[in-house]
Amino acid sequence: MNGPEIVTFGCRLNAWESEVMGGHASLTGRDDVIVVNTCAVTAEAERQARQAIRRLRRERPEAEIVVTGCAAQIAPETWGGMPEVDRVVGNREKLDPSAFARGTNDPVLVQDIMQVSETAGHLIEGFDGRARAFLQVQNGCDHRCTFCIIPFGRGNSRSVPIGVVVDEARKLAAQGVREIVLTGVDITSYGPDLPGQPTLGQLCRRLLAMVPEIARLRLTSIDPVEVDADLWRLIAEEPRLMPHLHLSLQAGDDLVLKRMKRRHSRDDAIRFCAEARRLRPDIVFGADLIAGFPTETEEMHRNSCRLVEDCDLTWLHVFPYSERPGTPAARMPAVPKPVRKERAAALRALGSAAASRHLAAQIGRPVEVLVETASKGHSAHFASVQLLGEAIPGNIVRAEGVGVDGGILQARAA
Repeated sequence: MNGPEIVTFGCRLNAWESEVMGGHASLTGRDDVIVVNTCAVTAEAERQARQAIRRLRRERPEAEIVVTGCAAQIAPETWGGMPEVDRVVGNREKLDPSAFARGTNDPVLVQDIMQVSETAGHLIEGFDGRARAFLQVQNGCDHRCTFCIIPFGRGNSRSVPIGVVVDEARKLAAQGVREIVLTGVDITSYGPDLPGQPTLGQLCRRLLAMVPEIARLRLTSIDPVEVDADLWRLIAEEPRLMPHLHLSLQAGDDLVLKRMKRRHSRDDAIRFCAEARRLRPDIVFGADLIAGFPTETEEMHRNSCRLVEDCDLTWLHVFPYSERPGTPAARMPAVPKPVRKERAAALRALGSAAASRHLAAQIGRPVEVLVETASKGHSAHFASVQLLGEAIPGNIVRAEGVGVDGGILQARAA
């Protein structure tokens, strides 16, 4: 090894920040450090992190184990109380190289995240050897969905200035990155805190115009009611913006959405997908859905199931509802956990069938694949693709779908 071991849980933003930590000069060459970057979105995510920490301590008893991430930010004393943990570092502090310097002895280094007014000051220089990279454009969230603890781990919404994003994208492109994935906690809230109040669509338009070397631009999870006019134009007219949008939907029943304190209705979601498909007929959608939210009845669950068809969703990310202490939803009448699991399984089955239909429809059709390893990559629609025969990582290969195996499209280069 020539540096720390970093174990990452959770979202793409956490993955981005793990790359930032891996590049800290204060961690370079430190084989004696393990950094565990936690997630707080569900109790299961926290359980997996605790399990990993205990395993790592057994395997490497002499290592310094540092815990960071959203779970550590929200409950630093809890994580610091684990006998296996040496230090706890907050979400703000983990982006500061000095937090990991040798001889830093503060067992808990966590400040009030609500007082943070800036995004990361240490932007990543690139993902070594990767054809695609995440680029943070926003952090935090001003909304307070009743089920979500993440604002208490990430703080209020704040945006990275367009010029900084463009400079970073140029560095990534110069290192061979062909696809950039814009990431954040709530990226459709981008811009109100910046001079001139730019929107996410304006950021994307400027980024594509000023960095022509970017072959693909992809967005992470977006809120369908916060899409601005510039982003709609890009969906319609810009081939470098990928025809794949992942939507933060959470449910398909209006009363559940109201109790979640979401900003959209069921009809809003359906109208958004219909309009996006009118503008870009080949577009596909992913979505986050929560199964078994408090007070959810069977009929409400069926409405969420019907939303998969009504919006023609392709890629589903399904969570059984998980109580987060301190959130309003945790005080609402709960759905029994076995029922939550059953409903999650039903939604996942619908998602699996939808993904299978999409993949089967690619057989015999041309597909453009960004090669990420010698023979694997992703299509423009975010399907995992196995190329028959090797290709050069970083190239975008035109291929033809020839089959499906285990949820992966098999394709032969044209």
